[in-house]
Order: sequence, then C-alpha cells, then structure tokens
Amino acid sequence: MTSNYPHIAFLGIGLMGAPMTRNLLDAGFPMTLWNRTTSKCEPFAGEATIAETPADAVREADIVITMLENGDVVEDVLVGQGAMDNVKSGALVIDMSSVQPSLARRHAELAREQGAGYVDAPVSGGTVGAAEARLSIMAGGSEADIDRARPVFEAMGKCTRIGPVGAGQLAKLANQAIVGITIGAVSEALLLAAKGGADPAAVREALMGGFAGSRILELHGQRMIDRDFAPGAPSRIQLKDLRMILDEARAEGLTLPLSQQVHNEYLSLVANGHSDVDHSGLLLELEHLNGTLMGSLGRGPKE
Repeated sequence: MTSNYPHIAFLGIGLMGAPMTRNLLDAGFPMTLWNRTTSKCEPFAGEATIAETPADAVREADIVITMLENGDVVEDVLVGQGAMDNVKSGALVIDMSSVQPSLARRHAELAREQGAGYVDAPVSGGTVGAAEARLSIMAGGSEADIDRARPVFEAMGKCTRIGPVGAGQLAKLANQAIVGITIGAVSEALLLAAKGGADPAAVREALMGGFAGSRILELHGQRMIDRDFAPGAPSRIQLKDLRMILDEARAEGLTLPLSQQVHNEYLSLVANGHSDVDHSGLLLELEHLNGTLMGSLGRGPKE
C-alpha cells in the first residue's frame, strides 16, 4: 500500500503536530518523526520511524513538513541543524508553522537550491481543528507544488491556495489580526455586560444569533464564562503573531491601530505571568486592568 504514498518527514510533534501526525498515519502515509523532546514522538513509535536529528529525519523523505513554534525555531531546525542541506532533490518542503513571509521566501530559495519544492502552509483551527482534521490550510507556492501537496493536506483539513510563496503567511497574519482583535472585543463586551448586572452566558447566547455572532464569541466566549484557559493556542503564540503583523505592517508602510492595541494588551498579559494561558485568557488582562472579575452572573446592578 505504501508504495503509492509519499514518505513524510514530520518535524515538530507538539500540541498541533501530534494530532496532525495521527491523521496522516491514519490516512496511510509512511512517516519519520522528529521532535526536540523525543518523548513526544513515543506514542507513534509502533507506526513511524523516530529520528534522532532533523537531518536524519529528512534524508529519505519525499515530503518534509515542519510544524514548529516560531520562525527562529524553523530557521534553527531547517538551517542550523542541517535539515535543508539533507533534503533530497525532487522533495517538497512544507512549512506549516507561522513565520514571517520574508522567512518563507528565503527558505523557498534554499529549497530551490537543493532541487526541492517549497510551500508555506500555515493553519487555522487550533488543536480541535487539528484533532478533527478540519484545519484551514492557507498555502503559498506554485500551483504545481500545492497540487502535489493536496493529498497530504486533505488528511488534515481544507487547503486554499492564496498565491505565491509567502502568501500563505500573509493570510495567516490576516487571520491572527482578526482573531486577536475579536478576542479583545468579546472580552470587553462580556465584562461590560456582567459588570452592569447581566448574565454573560445569556448575553453570549443572545449575541450568537445576531450580527455580532462569531466563532470567537461561540468558543472563546464560552471559555471566558467557564474560566477555562487551558491552552489550545497559548497567549505567547498570539503575541508572537501580533508582533509579526506589526512588523509586516511597518514593512508595508501601514499603521494598524487595533492590532497595535491588542498587541500591547497581550504583551501585558504575558508580562504578568500568563504566557501559557489560552489566548482567550486576554480577559484576565482586562480584569487586571479594571480590578474586577467578570463572574458568571455579574456583580448585580449598580446601586
């Protein structure tokens, strides 16, 4: 069966990488796995090869996928630890991490020098989307390279070609701007309602049926009400993404006031010790700023 399936090297078996790997294995792809902390590969040891280094992982791979925390880590794994130098001619490198568009373009050039293709394919959907193979995959690269990657992407979610290399990362930045700003808006709206005496759970339910309804209000609004801030997407990652948004805006000569404000709020949240809370935990910073907790039923009407 595996003769018709490309061999995949998957680098980065973390919160997102582990369920993505599970779906690829279930789809029948032969795989070699690498992670900085090897123990995270162990649940798959009976079904995949575990490599000791990134360079070892990619040598025989037809497709190399990276799913790492940020651009610095991707650069270290692909370049610093020699993975790119060991990618075979004719292979396809797919970076599914969220990195700067300029870094994606540089890595594409390094892949080209190896005779390999390159696609930047960041994702949206979080750990739930990864587990359910419902990721939204934003791909940048040639039509030929993305077509080649489609059977792999289909095991993890739905792929949309955005444009040339780097365009996938631009789409991800657009996604993260909307996500971060909307989390801030939902936090403010629910705190406002609760402080005035309304039940934030009832407010959320009412708003879900109207023009303010959104996936953020649905899922993260519920997290805020439940005070469930176990990370699906940690706040430090949202902060990293907002920093990239502002860097890209600066490079394009743009001023983005809402992104700047939400960046500053996440910066304070992380500085106050909440780097690993879910990004919906921005509510905690708003509560800290106001010296009040949202509560489940507000504080009663003002007297």
